Amino acid sequence: MTHETDPAPAPDHADGALRRRRVAGAATQLGTEVSINFGSALAGLVIPVVGAFVVVAVRQLVMAAAVLPFYRPERAELTWRRLRPALALGVVLAVMNVTFYMSVDRLGLGIAATIEFLGPLSIALFTSRRLLDVACAVAAGAGVYLLIAPGIGEADAAAAASSAGAGVDAIGVLLALTAAASWAAYILLTRRVATRLPGLEGLTVASLVSLALLLPIAVWTFDAAVIDWRVAGLLLGVGVLSSALPYSLDTYILRRITPRLYAIITSFGPVIAAVFGVLLLGESFTPIEALAIVVVCGAAALALATQRERPVTDLEVTAQTIP
Repeated sequence: MTHETDPAPAPDHADGALRRRRVAGAATQLGTEVSINFGSALAGLVIPVVGAFVVVAVRQLVMAAAVLPFYRPERAELTWRRLRPALALGVVLAVMNVTFYMSVDRLGLGIAATIEFLGPLSIALFTSRRLLDVACAVAAGAGVYLLIAPGIGEADAAAAASSAGAGVDAIGVLLALTAAASWAAYILLTRRVATRLPGLEGLTVASLVSLALLLPIAVWTFDAAVIDWRVAGLLLGVGVLSSALPYSLDTYILRRITPRLYAIITSFGPVIAAVFGVLLLGESFTPIEALAIVVVCGAAALALATQRERPVTDLEVTAQTIP
């Protein structure tokens, strides 16, 4: 008497299923990039009304509400030695978000997002010794210089005076560079937290620390008279689009695409930000500025696309994501 077993899936069928998973993951990741930058554009609309601290505090409230159901710390676990990296991460998270939104208010979303992207890009490039990565780093630096150098690409002084490049705000650039450095520190600290604290514990603690730092300033600067249904809707939109939705989809995405593909898609964030800056914030770019944004993104994409894959854990992958 013979027993028949189900045949193994055909290779073509398995490959097709894998391709569909990758396409679904990549499409979802692109959607989260759109969500994050759409949220940043909404922040650009509401920051002049309520201030950057209120916007970031609301975002952190939404973020905390999204992660707290998955982790509620026990008092016995709340020791200084155990939580010190997460506490530092919370400080960096607060600085990163506040300085970025303040730079958006001064520079515009497209330019601020491009400068801020130097943070994670520097982590990817400066840890490599390849000549190609050095060239990509130089190209990215040149692209940022074109963004902030006064008057580049303008035919006359009058046109230069009205351009974003000529009118670049030095404080805004400093804030964006601070956000970039904070983003790099966020990546490094998150990797450290991921090895010491399980699951969402580190992110939860960091979110609460960030909220505790921001809330007093937000309350002090808050003006209830300016709040109406439109402002409240914008604030809620920033929290959902920039925090709750992307974080909730990260696990789905990272199970379907490689860390390198995730990073490549993320590298196009400044271009998406520039598009939303034009559509929602009325920003405009000179041809040189538009070229500069493309150069920075192209340099990042080339460097990341040519990196060799190495085995990484899910926690390491999560550590490389945009907060």
